[in-house]
Amino acid sequence: MTFSVPPADPTAAAAHFRARLSFETDVSDVHAALEAGTPGLVVVDSRGDAAWRQGHLPGALHLPTAEIATRAAELVPAGSTVVTYCWGPGCNGATRAALEFARLGWPVKEMIGGFEYWAREGLPVVTPAGTARRPVDELTAPRAAVSCDC
Repeated sequence: MTFSVPPADPTAAAAHFRARLSFETDVSDVHAALEAGTPGLVVVDSRGDAAWRQGHLPGALHLPTAEIATRAAELVPAGSTVVTYCWGPGCNGATRAALEFARLGWPVKEMIGGFEYWAREGLPVVTPAGTARRPVDELTAPRAAVSCDC
């Protein structure tokens, strides 16, 4: 097969993908870290109030992006590792939130897939009615597993 742009040199590719993984995490890894009680982990939902009420990750901190600069210091312990999320792949709110935390000096990762893929993988979602799980979307994870199995 011929590509219009050839693949990168393996050394450059390894550096690129390692760098990406230092900036991003996925819902399965965040779920595993929360289940393990990873010390110093703070998961931040950067969406607005209506979205938060619609559903959010268990244990997440609600801190809309517009409030991070003024409220992060009072809500997020110094030395914490922050993971930000927003709606999903079609939204860059988690990216903007991660940028704000990085500017303020926190180590931070963005949860790719956001709330959408968290819910689509059948992981627990907290709503005003309690904690619930949606059926696993077989396009995001095997039905018999609670992760993408990758």
